[in-house]
Amino acid sequence: MIETINRVIEGISDPVIRNIVGYCVDKVSEKLAHYPAAKMHHHAYYAGLAYHIVRMLEIGEFLCNQRPFLNADMIKAGIILHDIAKPEEMIAQLGVVSDYSVQGKLIGHIAMAASWITEAALRLNIPLDSEQVIGLQHLILSHHNLGEWGSPVQPQTAEAVALHYIDTLDAKLQMAEDALNATSDKELWTQPIRGLENKAMYRTSNSERNE
Repeated sequence: MIETINRVIEGISDPVIRNIVGYCVDKVSEKLAHYPAAKMHHHAYYAGLAYHIVRMLEIGEFLCNQRPFLNADMIKAGIILHDIAKPEEMIAQLGVVSDYSVQGKLIGHIAMAASWITEAALRLNIPLDSEQVIGLQHLILSHHNLGEWGSPVQPQTAEAVALHYIDTLDAKLQMAEDALNATSDKELWTQPIRGLENKAMYRTSNSERNE
């Protein structure tokens, strides 16, 4: 998964975006290989963050092929960076989060990632008012969509809209998949899933089960 992420970074055609993404990823390079994406809601296990990013990249690639008006470099960068500060937000061992760090509690991963983009721009002599820097910061700051969900601004670029829904789709489907995998094949209903409005999921038939 790390190789996949690195290959995508290398494939970003805009050198400014590519260098900023590389700088931010390098800040958590050792932790990215094993950190979860969350404490409990989704991908809350060993290497969950990298898995979340890779699955989102797959969705992003499909969307960019379907809708070529989207800036593919921005989509790739937003996917890789949207949760990149999670390893500094949480304290985890072997995929289990024991607590949130002081930075995590007082600042949070969204604000931290946005500040890393600023840091990268300063270190790389990229103007802070460049379209790439502002665009990347907007992607990070808006990806939760609403203030009550942690975003200080709402998506106002097509790429930001796409990032929010790519993130939401992968997170919620993973919650459903994990709940179904944790439920006996003899049971038709999962336990209530907090991240899905506390609703239980019904096990529908599929080709693999029918076989």
